[in-house]
Amino acid sequence: MDRHAAEADEHRPENWPLGRLLGAASRAVERAWADALEQRGLTHAGLIVLHLVELGFTSQSDLARMAQVEPQTMSRTVDRLEREGLVTRAPDPADRRRHVLAITEAGRSAFAGVRGLEDEVFPDVEDPAALRTALLQIVSSRS
Repeated sequence: MDRHAAEADEHRPENWPLGRLLGAASRAVERAWADALEQRGLTHAGLIVLHLVELGFTSQSDLARMAQVEPQTMSRTVDRLEREGLVTRAPDPADRRRHVLAITEAGRSAFAGVRGLEDEVFPDVEDPAALRTALLQIVSSRS
């Protein structure tokens, strides 16, 4: 095999180190996911908030903690969702320094509109359960 053929072979994805392969796969899936959400008027951060509010989390500080983001980042995300009519924010009657969030009907509809989106966006893999298990192991080991 000549030098150019060896170099070309080295650059084929099946010969990449695992870190490069994982990074490339992550970027490809993230781009496809962001594009699909954008077509539906959502962002990844907005989707996380809608999901958490639907689960019953109503304070911005709880949302920031659960989403593992800074309170200012959560505030900007909630501001956008509120402007778009997907959530409401009102003073907490028990603590006027706090705001309580609620998902609107439009927010419920937007959230329902992305159910099953993973099946449309993510490529089929031979063993999705094994992939999920491996990804959970990677994520959990870094927590």
